[in-house]
Amino acid sequence: MRAAVLYSATGALLLTTLSAVPAGGTPNAVPGVVIAAERAATEGVDFGACTDVPDLPDSMECGKVGVPLDYARPNGKQIELAVSRVRATHRDPHNSKRRVPRQGALVFNPGGPGASGLHFPLIGMIPEWKRIGAAYDLVGYDPRGVGRSAPLSCEDPQTFFKGPAPSPTHPSETYKRERVARAKAYARGCAQRAGDALRHYHSLNNARDLDVLRAALGEQRLTFMGASYGTYFGALYATLFPSHVRRMVFDAAVNPDPAQIWYRNNLDQSAAFESRWEDFREWVARHDRVYRLGGTSQAVLRSYERARAKLAAEPAGGKVGPAQLQGTFLQAGYYDDYWPSRAEALSAYLEGDPKLLIALAAPPREAAAEAENANAVYTAVECNDGPWPTDFRVWDRDNTRLARVAPFETWDNVWANLPCAYWRAPRQQPLDVRTGPGELPPTLILAAERDAAAPYDGALEMHRRLTGSVLVTERDAGTHGIAGGSNRCVNGHLEAYLLEGRLPARRAACAPHAEPRPADRAGKAAAARPTR
Repeated sequence: MRAAVLYSATGALLLTTLSAVPAGGTPNAVPGVVIAAERAATEGVDFGACTDVPDLPDSMECGKVGVPLDYARPNGKQIELAVSRVRATHRDPHNSKRRVPRQGALVFNPGGPGASGLHFPLIGMIPEWKRIGAAYDLVGYDPRGVGRSAPLSCEDPQTFFKGPAPSPTHPSETYKRERVARAKAYARGCAQRAGDALRHYHSLNNARDLDVLRAALGEQRLTFMGASYGTYFGALYATLFPSHVRRMVFDAAVNPDPAQIWYRNNLDQSAAFESRWEDFREWVARHDRVYRLGGTSQAVLRSYERARAKLAAEPAGGKVGPAQLQGTFLQAGYYDDYWPSRAEALSAYLEGDPKLLIALAAPPREAAAEAENANAVYTAVECNDGPWPTDFRVWDRDNTRLARVAPFETWDNVWANLPCAYWRAPRQQPLDVRTGPGELPPTLILAAERDAAAPYDGALEMHRRLTGSVLVTERDAGTHGIAGGSNRCVNGHLEAYLLEGRLPARRAACAPHAEPRPADRAGKAAAARPTR
């Protein structure tokens, strides 16, 4: 065990932490965070070989950090968070003779809720991350409930992937009743499988866990990067523990306004996906000589609808129906690197060859347990975090109206979140994320202007609420998460901040990264861009 006691007395840390709790916070949990953090600082992390994670390089180390299930009872039941690390290399990729000094640990969360960060430290092998990996220990972890960290489950993973299914953009009343019944059953399954522990999986506890992890790593102040949902509980951390922050990067920032958590954020997301779906179709239309799906956005949409109708009549390979088609094209709304493969799969399918579409869209049965766990954590965190309408008529009214102008994702987003209408655990009151002048060190917010999963208004709101933050925008682009990607301008701001603590004087803008190039008819990438 590595001793790393950061404070000489519990009382000193308690006073520091209490002063960080804003109005409307949860002070009854604060002493629990103090006790857990002091215990973690004393014990450290006993890093060793990653014996239960296959195919990892020797440079990757794994360990565990204990946190209270309930911070109001810090000496009660403990759960363990799985943590991974690759130590700082100290090697300057541009000057092999220069030894780079270590700046501490950089902790990363990829979002979700429900995503695992255990493989994050391997990103230091990518050229765009080598300078950061030279200066920082790259640290990933599974948040509570995820993967190897007291995993949640709401149904049998073997039944999680359903067979080929419809995905109506304007569902019938019969279909709505069927989905309401499924949402009720799912919420009931979460309560039965998790029991009383279910209430403790939420964003405030994720922020508290982050402070315990900071202490276990021996860091007096935290350097953190959160992507997507990770920006939300990162912002909670910044509000609760501003004096514990060294540097923070918010990549693809979500809207932290308490009124948005999470019902309204999902409405905004559905609207934004419609715009991004059109971006994709316009790109396909510009490359009609390659894909032959139509020379206009509307013509490409008609090709897509023709594929939906064919799949409804006869699922491809007995595995891919309209719902699976929609799911794989939704991924193109997140990352434009996926545009060539999705357009090629649609084109080939309509020409009589379903193989690529099946390969992209068929549910991977070997990943059923991981997918079910991720969905369970997503549902638990979002449902626990704040109030949701409990009357389906509210959902029906709001989303019927929205689907008239944004049909692509609206109803599928409803079905993903509808268990929250029938949730059986107590709800948290969303924290009013906000810091005043001088409370928080300067932080960096990164956002793509046409991001659909985290609409740009969220980044603007995060910027307004975190005093001293600086927003860097990738204009006319929509990839979800832009840190360390292919945009050199964005990466320049990221490196200047993490390596030198230097930020632009005011909001900055970067030109968009290059659009993907279309695949040739053999399905090979024609000078494909590197993926994130």
